[in-house]
Amino acid sequence: MFDQRLPDYLHYLKFERRYAANTLLAYEQDLLQFRDYLATDFSVSELDQITHFHIRGWLANMRTAKQTARTVNRKISSLNAYYKYLLKLGYVAKNPVRLLHAQRLPERLPVFLKETETEYLLNEIQFEPSFKGLTDRLICEILYNTGIRRNELAQLKTTDIEWSLKQIRILGKGNKERLIPVNDVLLDAIRDYLTEKHKLDAYDNIFLLVLPSGEQLYPKYIYRTVVQYLGQSTTLKKKSPHVLRHTFATHLLN
Repeated sequence: MFDQRLPDYLHYLKFERRYAANTLLAYEQDLLQFRDYLATDFSVSELDQITHFHIRGWLANMRTAKQTARTVNRKISSLNAYYKYLLKLGYVAKNPVRLLHAQRLPERLPVFLKETETEYLLNEIQFEPSFKGLTDRLICEILYNTGIRRNELAQLKTTDIEWSLKQIRILGKGNKERLIPVNDVLLDAIRDYLTEKHKLDAYDNIFLLVLPSGEQLYPKYIYRTVVQYLGQSTTLKKKSPHVLRHTFATHLLN
């Protein structure tokens, strides 16, 4: 069966490759979608019966359903990675995905804030005069000054701040660690934040950023916060934490 080895494969991705839960779910859904397509359109389920012609049919089906080139490429990538795993363990003799070509993607230019917009965001906007406002400001300051991802910020621990070395330790995708230098202004802002955090009745002592209730901050809160304050500082249509990531990179190059 095509999906007979799928549980072992997902276990391998989770515990050996250390993929995130959302990534694992995406891989599983892509592969089960292909399995269902084979069963419905070709009545095929055995690995040795599947050829690149079946996969081409799946591609055509997705294009008919108006799937974007990026989505199609991701699904083909999921299928290719599964076949590489099967090939490595000797469950298949060849990888039919290798006979296909990736879909051409439309060129996308990075979206970033102008320096005047960033200046307005960090120095002109009035954040709430409360612990929540302090948290919201620090979210924007850290994202802009470090270029880290939303999930990385949510998982940032107090012990990841290396005060004497003026750097922050980040655990990124694939559990890869990197060190980001930071300036005294940001370090002072973090110190001020921790002082106020310690005044809460109860708080998470592991993660840096918390809600007014003291519980660990979650990624969706970060997203909503950034969208709210970017809405006050820029006319860009796209507003997300990733915009601040691109802004960090662009201003750093400049």
